[in-house]
Amino acid sequence: MGEQVCAGALMQCSFGVAPGPLAVLPANAVLTGTPAATIMDHAPMVNVPTFGMCTSMANPMVIAATAAALGVPTPMPCIPATVAPWAPGSPTVMIGNMPALNNTCKLTCMWGGMIAFSFAGQATVQVA
Repeated sequence: MGEQVCAGALMQCSFGVAPGPLAVLPANAVLTGTPAATIMDHAPMVNVPTFGMCTSMANPMVIAATAAALGVPTPMPCIPATVAPWAPGSPTVMIGNMPALNNTCKLTCMWGGMIAFSFAGQATVQVA
């Protein structure tokens, strides 16, 4: 099932060199006031930030820089190219008529990267 993802969740791209926080617009603020994410929170540079540098050989900027360096792999700045929603989404929890996003969901970048969560964005507090 996984944990519900909210604003500030940390994610990492398989071709990125740094993690990045998920940004969720305040329209989905439920319960705690922290905006909860849905599968539709996948817009590049709005919801999904840069992951530092991109190392994917499917990225045209990386291809050009590598060719200019005579074949030496050359990372370039990451500009996420996410055009499809997160998958699979929560089968039972809906937020604004959209499936909620949990920490087991994945997002694919057009350059071949797989974006996954390392932290859901909410701390679990245990009460004695």
